[in-house]
Amino acid sequence: MTLAASVATPGAALAEPSPAKARAKLVKLNEQADQLVEKYNQAAETYKSAKKKYGALNAELSRKDARADALRRDLVTAAVNDYQSGPYPAWGRLIGQGDPEALLGSMASLQQIAEARAAKIRAYDAATKELRDRRNDAKLLLAEADSARDQVGDEKAKVDKLVKEQTKLLRRLGAFNTGDPNSPGIEYTGPASGNARLALQFAFAQVGKPYRYGGTGPGSYDCSGLTQAAWRRAGVELPRTTWTQWGWGAARRVPLDRLQPGDLLFSKGLGHMGMYAGNGKMVHAPQTGDVIKVVDLDDYWRTRLLGAVRP
Repeated sequence: MTLAASVATPGAALAEPSPAKARAKLVKLNEQADQLVEKYNQAAETYKSAKKKYGALNAELSRKDARADALRRDLVTAAVNDYQSGPYPAWGRLIGQGDPEALLGSMASLQQIAEARAAKIRAYDAATKELRDRRNDAKLLLAEADSARDQVGDEKAKVDKLVKEQTKLLRRLGAFNTGDPNSPGIEYTGPASGNARLALQFAFAQVGKPYRYGGTGPGSYDCSGLTQAAWRRAGVELPRTTWTQWGWGAARRVPLDRLQPGDLLFSKGLGHMGMYAGNGKMVHAPQTGDVIKVVDLDDYWRTRLLGAVRP
């Protein structure tokens, strides 16, 4: 039951819920949002991938169209010439040649012409068949992209509804933080080195910018969008979503008691993630109504963590 419904229930007193109940409700909303946002991100990535494949195949089809057209023009030209002067216009003259060797040589030339035309016909047939097959592939890819696009729309509608509820509750609690898309962030002074330091310097420079689901920068990020952008700055290309980053790191997982700065931290259920900054701290993009921040990995966070990945 939504908060609005509970407030409007007859006999349930029209009073606002207590701050304690409102905060408990917010925790549940945030947990739901974590999962829904990841589903939305995954659907969006599926759509982008399908659309990219379709675009690449369309470009390939354009090239094959041009090749088939060139072969077709060659065949049309040959057919017109045959119609106007016959397929072997010099045949009559060949019969009158007295030199048997010259006659045989000329006949060999005619055979080569015939074989060249036959080869063109075979090449045209092969090109058009491949073109038809690839067009069928393109139709399947387009259908896949359309289906993925519809799924993105469905997931977005769910997330939008939940975000509206989160925002309403946060404003009621006076806890909604709009953030600053142009925030200069803060300086990273932790113990990281190498490319991990580059990633953390980037992440810390985003502190104060708003969380926004689906955000990949530069003015706002969601949790996996931030880690992807930070490690891209360090030269490592991570997948887009929390789920896929966890899967990508299957061979790179490290125990939580051996964390190093730059390690990716994943929550149970894979609805949220952040990056270990060293000295018992994590930088992350939390949820709607909050901003990118650095937090202590206290008991609350440690009980929520599923594992870590070292890029």
